[in-house]
Order: sequence, then C-alpha cells, then structure tokens
Amino acid sequence: MDVTRGAAMAARPSKGIQGSRRTRSVLGKAAKEDKGREVALLDYGAGNVRSLRNALRKLGCRVVDIESPAELAKADRVVFPGVGSFGAAVDTLRKKGYMEPLRDHVLQGKPFLGICIGLQVLFEGSEESSGVEGLGIVPGVVGKFDASLGLPVPHIGWSGLEPLQPSKLFNSVGGKRVYFVHSYRAEPVEGNRDWILSKSEYAGDFISAIQKGEVYATQFHPEKSGPTGLRILENFLDKDVQVEMPHVSKTDLTLAKRVIACLDVRTNDSGDLVVTKGDQYDVREKDDSNEVRNLGKPVELAGRYFLEGADEVAFLNITGFRDFPLSDVPMLEVMKEASKNVFVPMTVGGGIRDFTDSQGRYYSSLEVAAEYFRSGADKISIGSDAVYAAEEYIKTGVKTGRSSIEQISHVYGAQAVVVSIDPKTIYVPSPDDTDQKTIKASLPGPNGEEYCWYQCTVSGGREGRPIGAYELARAVEALGAGEILLNCIDKDGKGDGFDHGLIGLVADAVSIPVIASSGAGKPEHFSQVFQNTNASAALAAGIFHRQEVSIDNVKSEMAQHGIPTRL
Repeated sequence: MDVTRGAAMAARPSKGIQGSRRTRSVLGKAAKEDKGREVALLDYGAGNVRSLRNALRKLGCRVVDIESPAELAKADRVVFPGVGSFGAAVDTLRKKGYMEPLRDHVLQGKPFLGICIGLQVLFEGSEESSGVEGLGIVPGVVGKFDASLGLPVPHIGWSGLEPLQPSKLFNSVGGKRVYFVHSYRAEPVEGNRDWILSKSEYAGDFISAIQKGEVYATQFHPEKSGPTGLRILENFLDKDVQVEMPHVSKTDLTLAKRVIACLDVRTNDSGDLVVTKGDQYDVREKDDSNEVRNLGKPVELAGRYFLEGADEVAFLNITGFRDFPLSDVPMLEVMKEASKNVFVPMTVGGGIRDFTDSQGRYYSSLEVAAEYFRSGADKISIGSDAVYAAEEYIKTGVKTGRSSIEQISHVYGAQAVVVSIDPKTIYVPSPDDTDQKTIKASLPGPNGEEYCWYQCTVSGGREGRPIGAYELARAVEALGAGEILLNCIDKDGKGDGFDHGLIGLVADAVSIPVIASSGAGKPEHFSQVFQNTNASAALAAGIFHRQEVSIDNVKSEMAQHGIPTRL
C-alpha cells in the first residue's frame, strides 16, 4: 500500500531531543520478554553478534541460539547475521553442517532475516572468494566496489534506501539512512529483480535489501542503524505491520558524512575507569593535584551520545593494556554494557597486538580482537603495532600474513580494521631535506621553514618513528586496513580546527575512508574539514564531554552547508 510523502515524513523521527524520545520509545517496549516473539539466531562465530542479540532483546524478543543443524531445521523464525569474508563464512557453515538446512529454511519460505554476509550467502558466489559457492537461491554474483571511481572502499557509513516494492520491513522508516560497512555488493540483474526490496547508491546502484514472502535480507546492519534499525527489526518481528511503499528523495540516498564521539578511557590514580581528554596527549590536570582528568563514566557517556545522534562511538584505551589486554576485564565489561544501549557502530582500540602472558602462553592479535568483537565491538583500532608492521612491509615489500592488520582483516574483513595514526609536524626548509612526503606548511615553522612532513609516533605519542603519515597510510591499506583514524598531536586539545593539510595529504593518498581527528572546537570546524578535504568522518571528544558543543549543533551546521548528514 502506497503512502503519501506527508505520511511518510510524519512517521520519521525528528532531530534533536525529539529523536531521542523516539529512541527511548522503541527501547521501552522491551520491558517484558514476549514469548510470541522468539527467533533462532544462527551465530557461526564471526564478528559482533552481541549487539544484534541485545537489540532483539530490547524489543522484547526471546533469542535462542542455534547450536546444531537439527535445531536450524526445526527453527521457525531465523536471523542470520554475518561479517567478514564470504569464503570464511561459507567454509564455516559447511564445516558445521548448516548450509543445507539453511537452504531448506529459505526455500520453504519460513521467516528469515539475513544481515550483511547473511544476504550475500544467498547469492551464487562472490568475487571475494573465487570458486566458493553460495546457497545459489538468489541469481547473481557478489562483486567488489570499483575504487577507481573515486569513492573510498569499503563503503562505510549511513546511506539511504530506495524501495522498489511495498514491504512491512520499511514501515515508518521512509527517508532515513541506515548503516553499511562492506567492500562487496550484489548488483541488480534481470534474474534477481523479483527479489529486490530496495537498492542504494554508492559507485552505482547495488542491492541493499531483498524480500520474497517472509524471507528478508539486508546488506546494511539494522542493529547498528539507531532508531531506524530498531524499527526495521521490530517490523520483521511483528506479524501485523502495515505494508508501505515510502517515498524517498534523492538527497536522502547519499552517503552521509559521519560525526563520531570518541571516549579516551583509562584508569585514574584510584583505579577507576574514566573518560579523560588530554592537551597534546597530556591527560593530567594542570593544578597541584596532577590527577587524571575525569570527564565521566564510559558506559553512561556512550549511551548519551547514542541518544544525541552520534553516528559512531569510539573507545580508545590509552593505558594500552600494558601487560596483557585479555586480563583487562573492566574494559571488556565496558563494551558489553555499552552494547546493551548503543545501537550504532562501536570501535575499540588500545594494545591490540600479539601477547605472551605470564604463564608463557602466546595469544595472537586475532585472539585479542575476537574477544573484543564478542564483547560488543564492531571495529578494532590498531596503533603502534600498525606502525611496526608498516615499517617492515615498506622495508621488505612482503606481506607475511602475521601482522595484526592482516590476521584480523583476513577473518573479519578489512572493514573491521581501523589504523590509528598519531603524527606530529616536522618542519623542513625544502622537500629535498627528507625522504618522507612533504606539503607546503600552512604557517612557517619556528625557523621560517616553508615545508613539513608528519612523523608517525608510537607509545601514545612518546616515541617518534622514521616513517611519515603518508607512507604509513599507503602501507597499512596494502596490508588490509579498511579505515584510518588520523590524529594530530600538534592539534590535540587546541580547539582551533582540524589540520586540513595533513588530512588532505592522507585522504588523497588512499582509497579507504579517513576519519579526521584532533582540533575540533566548534561546529563549523566539522563543515570546514568536509568542504576542504575528502575526509569521510570527523571525530571529537572533549567538546562533547564538556558539553561545549552538542552533536545536534554540529549536524545542524553541516546540513545548513549542504553536507549530507544523518539527522
């Protein structure tokens, strides 16, 4: 049934405080578990399934984990989420005996919701894993986005949906953006047109959702799509939702620039885990107390930023788990607790590397990352370890497969790996005075130098390394990173704007998304960095924690300047 544009818009959550109320109203329906809302969750062990489980439970759903092919065969309503590589997913499904009962469930038309890889596996195969066959239910082969068209790959962020058929799944969500994170996509072809529920646009049209009867699948992540995603999940669960064909404008379809709230987390001198913020990485108060600056509790702040409309939340543990990251139970608990109420992507970083514990047992960075994915993280941020890996790669030109970047991206996909770069400005009289990539300095150096390069650091900015941000970015992209978080030590805590020279240098050097960080002090700084560079997202911390600037102010400023924004 078609609805008018006015009716579709009336169903949309409005921005600001009213949007927060809608979020609370959706979550409020989870007061009691509804026994009539039971789903069987097919968790084959890849990525963050905790957030989906939490979202379903918030909606009053009873979640039962499928633990055998027989249980899958008996299940009535199945949800199949997945991240990572197509080949790894199919291989695991085959080894566990799930492929045939999964195919039977879908072909029988029983209620089904596939998410991300859960959509792609329904197709015949994927260019990501040549020779690996999917379920073959939906005609077509999943292909990679074409980075030569000038857009960053992976496609990370909030894009719109263009419905091609009426569906209950999109009731009350017309015109709202949802969260995507993928490098591969299925394209519309003649053989699969009767399956396509919606398409989206990124370097051309791709299939963002499919439906036939009670079988649904989405390329986007509803559990990470805020109030809109929760509504989509609720529509799937409810039997009596009205079918709609929402009207969507072309401006609603474009990829939004992301606003990310960052929480620098560390233990204070009393042993409590707190959110702090530094001035050029110094997080201690300048008074006689010299205590770690305390700006709030991590879980509470993360929940606040979700309600205020943050597109993502990042947790950076700046104590770095000095001895052994898997023993840092408080940080793992922060992720678990935050995931109960934060339904946008969450990144965690700090100490992600290979470890040997006090008993002599070796843990790979993949094992460390897996624990954080299980605790609620969607992406892992790698810092110092990425610098060492890049230096070795530049030196030898060999991908060993042993670096933390390679290990994690191989299993979970490039989109799950963020490399955090902490550079400082080094001024030189001439580009000939260094082997690193230089730019014309926006202001002369202390001795009148007209050029500069950006030296990468490790150990929280305390040690400089003989590699520039430009060179590091290109190396980690080659190793398999899917995104770059670009800090700037010289700008940290200054509040006078992002370093456009640095951001432009790196964003133009790679084909993966770049997050601008360090220096934001007012809303216009976000608009300016998006207008003057190819940054895909911008991050801030202290100005949000101290409530000097609100996320709503930032997004209103961006929208006023015509920058695609999720409101």
